Amino acid sequence: MGGAFISEQSGLSPPSKIEFSGSKPSEPAAVESQDGDRSGIAVLHLCLLNMHKAVSYLGGHLAVLTGQSRSLSQRSLAKFHLASVCLDVNISYFIGALCQKSVFRDRPTDIPEMPPCKFRPEEYKGMSKDRMMVIRKKNCNPMTMKVTYYKKPVFIHQGYMQWLWDVDGRRYLDLFAGVATVSVGHCHPKVTAAAEQQLKKLWHTTNIYVYPALHEYCEKLASYFPDPLKVIYLTNSGSEANDLAMLMARLHTGNFDIITFRGSYHGGSPQTIGLTSNAAYKYPIANGLGCTNTMCPDVFRGPWGGSHCRDSPVQTVRDCSCAPGHCMANEQYLGQLKETFATSVPSKIAAFFGEPIQGVGGAVQYPKNYLKEAYKLVRERGGICIADEVQTGFGRTGSHFWGYEGHGVIPDMVTMAKGIGNGFPMGAVVTTPEIASSFAKGVHFNTFGGNPVACAVASSVLDTIQEDGTQKISLDVGTYLMTELAKLRDKFEIIGDVRGKGLQIGVEMVKDKASRDPLPPEAMAEIFEEVKDMGVLIGKGGVYGQTFRIKPPMCITMEDADFFLAVFNKSIHNYMEKR
Repeated sequence: MGGAFISEQSGLSPPSKIEFSGSKPSEPAAVESQDGDRSGIAVLHLCLLNMHKAVSYLGGHLAVLTGQSRSLSQRSLAKFHLASVCLDVNISYFIGALCQKSVFRDRPTDIPEMPPCKFRPEEYKGMSKDRMMVIRKKNCNPMTMKVTYYKKPVFIHQGYMQWLWDVDGRRYLDLFAGVATVSVGHCHPKVTAAAEQQLKKLWHTTNIYVYPALHEYCEKLASYFPDPLKVIYLTNSGSEANDLAMLMARLHTGNFDIITFRGSYHGGSPQTIGLTSNAAYKYPIANGLGCTNTMCPDVFRGPWGGSHCRDSPVQTVRDCSCAPGHCMANEQYLGQLKETFATSVPSKIAAFFGEPIQGVGGAVQYPKNYLKEAYKLVRERGGICIADEVQTGFGRTGSHFWGYEGHGVIPDMVTMAKGIGNGFPMGAVVTTPEIASSFAKGVHFNTFGGNPVACAVASSVLDTIQEDGTQKISLDVGTYLMTELAKLRDKFEIIGDVRGKGLQIGVEMVKDKASRDPLPPEAMAEIFEEVKDMGVLIGKGGVYGQTFRIKPPMCITMEDADFFLAVFNKSIHNYMEKR
């Protein structure tokens, strides 16, 4: 199919010469003419629309452009001749390129160029999308449909490092990492190899026996904490870890009440729902008894805030008259915590839970010295201080391995999950020998906590973080992302705030900067959908669902960051034009 063929069949004037850019068949080919036309697959799409015999891949068959139909499997190879160039292209991959580059998938025709990827996913041969949706609605709990992202859901087939592919072969840049869970990259070769090696030796036993993987990992994880945080109990999830931390705190202190921030998320179990302070996660039943929520020291949305309150490359645009080294907002929010002590809890409490940076709450950051002062107030009342590192741990904040380190504090207990296993189900509670001894007053048993495969995976994750320098990547790429996003904040009226540390980033959307009222859900959904349609997956959060969350695998590159910035800029621009 040469240029003349295109002209004859479509009525379009072909470019003087068309070539495929890039020489690797594992990369989607972009079409470029000597005249500088980079219309890509869109050129082919326009041509195909005007041909009498068009490409059809329905049911795994291809009507080839010879005027005769013949059935070909998607694994077959077809030759597409463009001018003097002849390139063997895998049909399924070519279809994937069409899905990614053309309006066949309702993509904008002038989308930013996606960075290249050498990895070639396997051809998908599984269940149809329609069949999956039937089962999802019929056999999966209705909650599964309720939490499904996007009007047009993404059907994920395979992942590699920062990339995901759907069942049609279309590639996405994953900037949400399975809700801040994939720490070092999807199917990272080193972590995958560690899992395979352990699976060949021992899949499962429990901690009623002594086996190497458990002890090797506990010793390694303990080395990342200062004294006296050296005692570890392994769990299967963050909710379970926080539930256990609540129990340990109450046993150790002999007190019952626990304080958390409004807007926080600490899990969905019957006990941790009490810690979680967001109406969307609440049920009209008794839960989380003894949990009290205090005002979140949010220096953007809260009543107080200024222009140098938080430990972030980007500050709010709120006016500030504080003298250097003094933060009026910090004092006001501490005053609210004192008010909670005076009015809402007994004189002695069990614990204070705090995420170093709120996750589901929308990457909310506190004034720089807030946690340091809050910990003092809690300990004066007999409570212990618990850092929930489920989303901030393992180098994600860039400047430190643990989020609490950025606040200059040492908690009495640390909970973690998500990034601990790069997506493998696992969690942990780390505490002091003294607090741990209180837990031994009864018997607690966990069948799968510390499973040999989980320990092998988690141990490899720690090694990979060091070997790949992912904490430094988080710092460098994350700082660049936030700095550039701040420029978009200054450009667009609906971007109210950009905040975070490392690759724990939030972009809060507003109706306008003066009111700071949250951007309505339908507007958020429109932007969210378009970002996805241009090939990037991000998350949402905040009490009102008004914050875009950017928490990618910690292996992304500056090129990936630039691609997202171009996509986000275009999606906001498109929305503003419509508005």
